[in-house]
Amino acid sequence: MKRVSQERELLSNSETSSLFASPERKAESQRKTSEVEVTVALNMDGRGKSNVKTGTQFLDHILRTLAKHALFDLEVEATGDLKHHICEDVALALGEALSKALAEKKGIRRFGSAYVPMEDSLARAVVDLGGRPYVNLELKFASKEIEDLTTEDIVHFFHSLAMACKLDLHIAILYGENDHHKAEAATKALGLALREAVAYEARTLSKIPSTKGVL
Repeated sequence: MKRVSQERELLSNSETSSLFASPERKAESQRKTSEVEVTVALNMDGRGKSNVKTGTQFLDHILRTLAKHALFDLEVEATGDLKHHICEDVALALGEALSKALAEKKGIRRFGSAYVPMEDSLARAVVDLGGRPYVNLELKFASKEIEDLTTEDIVHFFHSLAMACKLDLHIAILYGENDHHKAEAATKALGLALREAVAYEARTLSKIPSTKGVL
């Protein structure tokens, strides 16, 4: 029995190594309109490094925080006429890059969830990369702005990201008082949930994580 167990462990390690020997999941996405110009470069198998320049400090903070906790290497450069347009198109470009990097989604766990506290606030994020976009956000913001970004645009950022990536996204602030803490906890929870969902599952190797055989 011990020998069989050792053989299974060796096989599992070999399978895992073959997965992580695969090329890094990288993608780029660009959006250029009469209103904005956005370039996104993403390495899904990164270390959480980021270089973000959108001209909006709190949007930069959201993007850096998301990359850090998802362990994505992320570069974003955006210019445009209005913060609302930049926020939306950055989210769309990032969602498109995520979708490209995932490709056929072979071997991924697909589902992810996380709880994150941020002082007075507690956030929960649950995701499904199954290709059926849906968004349910309960962010419970009390103010109209956080730093230099409207709370309406923060909500729109999460919604646009999910639609572009075809992500089933549920984020809820379970409780909290400070809106900055709510937004940051929500972003960290999303990053951790995505980190889990895009991770390889050694036992499924290169199979599609669906009974349908396609996502």
